[in-house]
This record gives sequence, C-alpha cells and structure tokens, in this order.
Amino acid sequence: MLPKCLACAVAELVAKCLQAREMAYCPYSGFPVGAAILTTGGAIVTGCNVENASYGLTVCAERTAIQRAVAEGYRRFTAIAVTCDIKDSFVGPCGACRQVLMEFGTEWDVYLTKPDGSYRKTSLRDLLPLAFTPAHLQKN
Repeated sequence: MLPKCLACAVAELVAKCLQAREMAYCPYSGFPVGAAILTTGGAIVTGCNVENASYGLTVCAERTAIQRAVAEGYRRFTAIAVTCDIKDSFVGPCGACRQVLMEFGTEWDVYLTKPDGSYRKTSLRDLLPLAFTPAHLQKN
C-alpha cells in the first residue's frame, strides 16, 4: 500500500536512499552513492554502489536498486531518490543509469538528494530527453 500522503512517501524514500549510501562499497573512489526506488505498490527497494578492482565491473547504486527490485518481482516504479556525499549541489544519476531506469518507464519522479536530506525533484524525462525506450523496438 502507498503511504497516506505523498510527502510521507517522499520522506521515507529520501531517508532510505541516505541509509543505502552508508552501505556502499567504494574502496577505490571513496564516493558512496545510495538509491531508493518506490514501486507502484508502495514498496521501497534500495541499492548502493559496489565497486570492483576491475573498474568497468563497478555497479552504480541506481542499477543495483533496479536489479534488486526486478529480482524481487517488481517491474513498475514511480520514483527514485539518489544521494552521494556532495554537500553543495544536487547530483543526478550517470547516463547509463538514466538509460536503465528508462527501461522501466518514462514517468519517474527523481529526487536528487543532498547528505542533509534536502532534495530537488525532477523527472527522468527531463534528465534523459529524447531517450531510446522499449517502444522503439516494437514492430510497426
């Protein structure tokens, strides 16, 4: 079930992404990132970045959260909150993560969250305009 109010859902989503950041495995970059995804049914699934000595095998927090959500049976999402340790600006997902999120819908709310819990709301469509989506692969 969705929380009774949108503000409550956003507050919980932001809190969960901040908690997820604390779990990041980032011994090479020292750049912890946390993400929390809100499903259409109201569940929240979290992820953190997991680095690897072979840098190309590193997985971002947003993709970790999506993969975890899919593995748990979720396919429909409404929002994601993302955070890192940068205090003076709002930081968005990398391009690869934006594309992966787009796989599961274009109408996501995205909450770019600072370490103090303040956030800026934007949308996935704004972060990745003119995106390539599954709709492009449908036969005419």
